[in-house]
Amino acid sequence: MTITPQPGILDIALYQGGAASVEGVADVVKLSSNENPFGPSPRASDAFRQSAGELHVYPSTQHERLREAIGEVHGVDPERVICGVGSDEIISFLCYAYAGPGDEVLHTEHGFGMYKISALAAGATPVSVKENERVTDVDALLAGVTERTKLVFIANPNNPTGTMIPEAEVTRLADGLPAGCLLVLDGAYAEYVDGFDAGLSVMEGRDDVFMTRTFSKIYGLGGLRIGWGYGPQAIVDTLNRIRGPFNLSGPALKAAHAAVRDTGYTERCRRENAKWREWLAAQLAKVGVPSDPSECNFILARFGSEDEARACDAALKAKGLIVRMVGGYNLPECLRITIGSEQACRRVAAVIAEFKGQG
Repeated sequence: MTITPQPGILDIALYQGGAASVEGVADVVKLSSNENPFGPSPRASDAFRQSAGELHVYPSTQHERLREAIGEVHGVDPERVICGVGSDEIISFLCYAYAGPGDEVLHTEHGFGMYKISALAAGATPVSVKENERVTDVDALLAGVTERTKLVFIANPNNPTGTMIPEAEVTRLADGLPAGCLLVLDGAYAEYVDGFDAGLSVMEGRDDVFMTRTFSKIYGLGGLRIGWGYGPQAIVDTLNRIRGPFNLSGPALKAAHAAVRDTGYTERCRRENAKWREWLAAQLAKVGVPSDPSECNFILARFGSEDEARACDAALKAKGLIVRMVGGYNLPECLRITIGSEQACRRVAAVIAEFKGQG
């Protein structure tokens, strides 16, 4: 080929999505993508259906109604909100706008894979920093900063570990970064943490901290791909110069608007998730499969070796339970298990107990 891509592009591994079926098994439960087992709010589904007659109409370019709803529910200035195709697109915007050849983008060793992918796509160099027992290590991040560092990404709580660091540590990280370096707080799972503001208090009065959020997790709208970001006005204005004018569809905007306003439904999902997350973690611990305390809608089950994790994965698949191997996140001895319905959690616990010889 004489036509070649820009440097960094071919270093991006092709994404492998979570499996959704098992050959020869009919009663399959997908617990590999951290989807909300209860689905979206009925109000969001109704809003989506009602938009079917408007598919010929271009959507809003400024997303005013959705930004206003986000502002009211989350207590943020809607003028400083930007909406994207999932939080993934916002992450990409940040890398395109603020990192390029010769620049570095820091992330933790078990952090969300899109940080590395977006950095490479922008021509920047992704730099992985060690965690401390699967928890973000602020000292390690600060030690990893160089004069070339332009962006620092942390997910809090983190995927795929489920762990999080307290506000004081996030503040210490923000305080320790040099001028010209932007801290990005990925809050994809923030809604699962009761009373958590996803770092808004840390952002107050700063012009070097940005937040990303998503509608794909607790809001159950992963199939529509909607996310948002919040930060200093100058950064939002910069990102809007990159954003396509019609990046979100009309039906997606209307479903997200209804979802964010249905706070009662969101709270019920949070409570049910917490209940069955604690139950499942306790059941697995009883049979010798530990996990760190999770603040997300999944647990990271740890096994004695990669071989044992693979064998347990196979045992679960044989019973129609699809979970996620996370070797790509440098955790080959672990399985990430989405918190499903009560029935799904009980099935997972029973199969793993049998696998461990305690069924």
